[in-house]
Amino acid sequence: MTKPMLKIEIEGDIAVLTMDRPEKRNAMCDQLLEEIDAFFSKPPAGVKVAVLTGTAGHYCSGLDLSEHVARDAEGTMRHSRNWHGVMDKIQYGGLPVVSAMMGAVIGGGLELATSTHVRIAEPSTIFQLPEGRRGIYVGGGASVRVGRILGADRMVEMMLTGRKYNAEDGTALGLAHYSVGEGEALPMALDLARKIASNAPLSNYVMIHALSRIEDMDKAGGLFTESLCAALTQTSPDAVEGLAAFLEKRTPSFGQGR
Repeated sequence: MTKPMLKIEIEGDIAVLTMDRPEKRNAMCDQLLEEIDAFFSKPPAGVKVAVLTGTAGHYCSGLDLSEHVARDAEGTMRHSRNWHGVMDKIQYGGLPVVSAMMGAVIGGGLELATSTHVRIAEPSTIFQLPEGRRGIYVGGGASVRVGRILGADRMVEMMLTGRKYNAEDGTALGLAHYSVGEGEALPMALDLARKIASNAPLSNYVMIHALSRIEDMDKAGGLFTESLCAALTQTSPDAVEGLAAFLEKRTPSFGQGR
């Protein structure tokens, strides 16, 4: 039996997913991608938030190039489209995902990270898109996800030169949301995950789905979609509970009875 490459630990309503290919700096191969796909296709019942991290001092060093060279043009295209499908499941599956990053967040690792919703970087974190220096091009969604964070101009420079950004620079640019000390990313990720899990489930779901899609819309379409989302959430049982908890000065209890 093949050894699992994704460790899954359930801590209450939080799932901690650890990519476990230490000898490859957690580089992405078909098996690891399939295990990530399997989790986000059907998260365990009761899990409200996932934390994604790596082992042995690295998050993910990207696509395992030993697999890349074995594919023809059609196979590479289909593999890229499969990546897009898995990254979409992470971003739009309805489950908030927090990345605890350290070491290599390179190529496909950065594509993976930017499909998650909250990103925390330790001092050892290195962000890089080296594909251009290797004679290839990104294929896991960076053109869209990283490009929208950095802007096309900065991403072109990053790819042309193979430039590396550290945790501080990456946070300033938006590749990470938090920059923390060594060994602090996972504890902070778990703390934030617990806070997110305490939100109303419908609000979390709508935020994940609506905001990035509104970014694609014209102004009028975005504002109308915002109104629909407001109507959906503000007339839900959780909205009634949230208001009552505020007035009664207590912690709300969302999602009861569902």
